[in-house]
Parts: sequence; structure tokens; C-alpha cells
Amino acid sequence: DLAREGLADGVDAIAVYGGDGTTMQAVRAVVGHDVPVGLIPGGAGNLLAGNLGIPRKPEAAAQVVVRGRPRPIDLGRVERQDGVHYFAVACGDGIDATLMAGTSEESKRRWGMAAYVRTLWNALSHLEPTEHRITVDGTTFHTDAVTVLVANCGQVIHDGLLDVVVLRADTAMQGIAVLGRLALGRAGGTSAIRYARGRCISVETDEPLPFEMDGDPAGQTPFTVEVQAGAIKILVPRDD
Repeated sequence: DLAREGLADGVDAIAVYGGDGTTMQAVRAVVGHDVPVGLIPGGAGNLLAGNLGIPRKPEAAAQVVVRGRPRPIDLGRVERQDGVHYFAVACGDGIDATLMAGTSEESKRRWGMAAYVRTLWNALSHLEPTEHRITVDGTTFHTDAVTVLVANCGQVIHDGLLDVVVLRADTAMQGIAVLGRLALGRAGGTSAIRYARGRCISVETDEPLPFEMDGDPAGQTPFTVEVQAGAIKILVPRDD
């Protein structure tokens, strides 16, 4: 609502203080307009700001809002029962969504990313792969997975494509190993991690699984994601 008011008032930019989820709430009003978005990191993750080189300190981030240049980025577009939602970093089901839903806002404010560690361990102790049907640009494949991520945010976030990451594990230790390899960028050479790329991705499961978008719970599976190329402009440092 505040973002819509700003657009109606003819502002030069919409600045958001918060994390990725808060930013995407404001973005719902900004998509389709030329007004750029300024990021002032204030959430637990701030993955979008980190990928775009936005400083963590609020004063330095505010300088980017004033002096930065607009950079177009893609967004993932998801239609839910309450309307259209967007994500800039990733959405997904399984362990990923359970982790987000099981970590309280109070814990995230107090501990930041560390708040997710205990929730992650509890989720891994109840690890159970689920049959997934994943359709990427019309091609369907079946796989057991503990989590499926549809990611947009990486070194390049304006290429008109989304990345699908499928994690497979049968035990808690396998889950830890898979997540560790993924986090360290050493996912190659293992059958526990599968990749695909496309513009439209649909994910179905035999039983409903929790679903999240940019760190916020967003219901359950199934879900369909479409890329919206160059959907918004983010103010980034001029030397980016």
C-alpha cells in the first residue's frame, strides 16, 4: 500500500528497509512501472541486496538509493489464491519451506541467519523424500526430492531464465552433506543434486508440501512459476 501511494505521488524511487520478503511485498505495486526500487538491508537474509552489491550498513545503502544507477532484474511470477506474487531470489518446497515456516520472526530479528540452524536440524531429523513431478517448459520428469528450489538470484539475474535445483537425500547426514555442497558451490559430480533451466516451471507432489517465496511461507504445493524478464529496476552502486 505504501509503495502504491508513492507511485501515485510521483516519487523518484521506492526504498524498502527489510529483507527479501518485505521487498517483494512492495514490488507487487512497482512491477510495470519505471520507478526504481532502493534496497536498505534489514532482514535475516538480504540475499537480493548481497547479490547486487548493496552495502549492509543503512547509511551506505541510503547513499546507493540517492546516487546509484537503475539495473533491470528478472522476477519469478507465481499466481496464488490471493493474487499474483513475485520473488527475486528463490521459491521452493520441502526442507527449504519448512525451514522458513518453522523459524519465528522474533528469532530472526534476534539471531539473523543463525536462527535457521536449529530449525534446519529438526527438519533434517524428519527427512523423507517425496515424489515430485517437475515440468520445465513443457518437459516433465519425475524424481524423489527433499526440496525443490526455483532460483532467480545468482551472478546473473537478468537472463530471462529460472534455475531449478532438485535436492535428493534419504538421511539427515545425507541432507547435511547435500546442503553443504550446494552452499559451498561444490555440487558437481553428485547425483543428489539435479539442475534444469527454463522460463516456466510447474511443481507437483504426491502430498502437499509447504511452499515458500523469498523466505516467506506461501501455502503448499503445487505451484507454477513464470519468469518476468526485466520486471523491475533496482538501484545499484554505479561501479557495479
